[in-house]
Amino acid sequence: MELSLVSRPVSDDLQKLREILGRAMVIVLEHGLPSVMVGASVPEGQPEFPEVVDFIESELRVEDAIFRLTRERVVLFIADCDARGAQDVMKRILIGYCERSSRLHCPSVTLSYFEVGPRTGALTVRDVLRALFVPELAASSC
Repeated sequence: MELSLVSRPVSDDLQKLREILGRAMVIVLEHGLPSVMVGASVPEGQPEFPEVVDFIESELRVEDAIFRLTRERVVLFIADCDARGAQDVMKRILIGYCERSSRLHCPSVTLSYFEVGPRTGALTVRDVLRALFVPELAASSC
């Protein structure tokens, strides 16, 4: 009997991120509710980050989404939430990971937040990624 391992790709198709941004704009335009794009990253070479990302994904609601940019960077979409609420959600999830993990040290994850609200203009993938991952443009870091 032959076993085949199914592995998750390191990165997702960029079209998925475009769809996520479109969904964020629909929520704003049709319902007037903010949503938040969260950039999560670690320094290169932290082998436990994919495990952290899998845990985060398991804790997200059905309406939320995750986009794997690289092995060290992901973009999370948290629907119907402002930046402060997204910070609380991420803090709770990362504390939960540390409590359930068998690792001695919790990974140091840098988080950046980009709120999509009624005053947000047209969104492009480039604008969002720059806001989340270019340090001088990031809204905040935890």
